[in-house]
Amino acid sequence: MSTVKKEMLSLGKVLVLGLVLSLCIKHFIFSPYVVKGASMAPNLQEENKLVVNKLSLGKYKRFDIIVFQAPDEDEFYVKRVIGLPGDTIRMKNDVLYINGKAYNESYLKTWKESKNKGFTVTHDFTLEELTGHKKVPKGFVFVLGDNRAISKDSRYFGLLPKESVIGKAVFRVWPFTEAGKVH
Repeated sequence: MSTVKKEMLSLGKVLVLGLVLSLCIKHFIFSPYVVKGASMAPNLQEENKLVVNKLSLGKYKRFDIIVFQAPDEDEFYVKRVIGLPGDTIRMKNDVLYINGKAYNESYLKTWKESKNKGFTVTHDFTLEELTGHKKVPKGFVFVLGDNRAISKDSRYFGLLPKESVIGKAVFRVWPFTEAGKVH
């Protein structure tokens, strides 16, 4: 075999190996996601490009931002995990209560500061009113968008099965001026 053929064969092997590795990483470890809509504004905006950690499945915590297969459409949504299995959830006078404890949703600061007195960012609800469950059942999570006025989230489609979750949004890569860890 000539030297040129050996070099071409070697280059072909490297290219195939690189392609297989990149496909495996994308399919099993990290995946890109482009934000659609304004349901997570102002924290995430339309066309932001995120890196989603697929290895985090089942390892997300309250207030993590996740990407999942929408239960009501053939697309993916990005929302914030609010309730985990066993949690009770209630929103009263724009204050989130989980298991009876009030939480300061610092990621809603911009919305709360821009609202006029007498208006709420999130209308009152209980988990039971929305889903018929007093507690988030095992195998499910309760999610909300940060832009509560327009977000299609668990208030709309109910509890989210954990198997619908693609992964946890960990890094914003675009726009470059806002690149960094997702909070």
